[in-house]
Amino acid sequence: MSEWMDRGKIADQEKIMAEQTIYSLDVPSDIAILSTARAFVESVGVCNGLNPRLVRSLVLAAGEAVTNIVRHAHRDVGPARIQIFFELDPERVALCFLDEGKPFDIEAVPHYDPGELRIGGRGVYLMRALMDDVRCEPRGAGLSGNCLRLVKQREDAEQIRVCG
Repeated sequence: MSEWMDRGKIADQEKIMAEQTIYSLDVPSDIAILSTARAFVESVGVCNGLNPRLVRSLVLAAGEAVTNIVRHAHRDVGPARIQIFFELDPERVALCFLDEGKPFDIEAVPHYDPGELRIGGRGVYLMRALMDDVRCEPRGAGLSGNCLRLVKQREDAEQIRVCG
């Protein structure tokens, strides 16, 4: 019986992979490119018929991600690039940002009280509030940089969390 269940899981995973669509954008790491990155995420979301509230959340999260990469990950790096991947499948929507910065432990970023008065430091808070899963891991395989992955489950997409 377990063998049939394993085969069923494999078949489900293969079906999802076959139905997955990936869009990508490769841009220089420059704050002036922020509007291009946001427009890319918005265009892909709209063209694929995603819920407008979900699209707005993805655009906001993408803007925070790109801003943090430019200002923090690439601050002491010479000319660098950011690769953005927008992944769609029947179960989830994911944004993946590849940078060329030093390793970054997103789990070490405190979970600030949104009512606390602070200058800056809200980008990770917003990404965590808007998405179901936020991870940042080293790229690995001898590549420098990080992979920031933001995931929103499709069945939850209608119920976007309100920040604050």
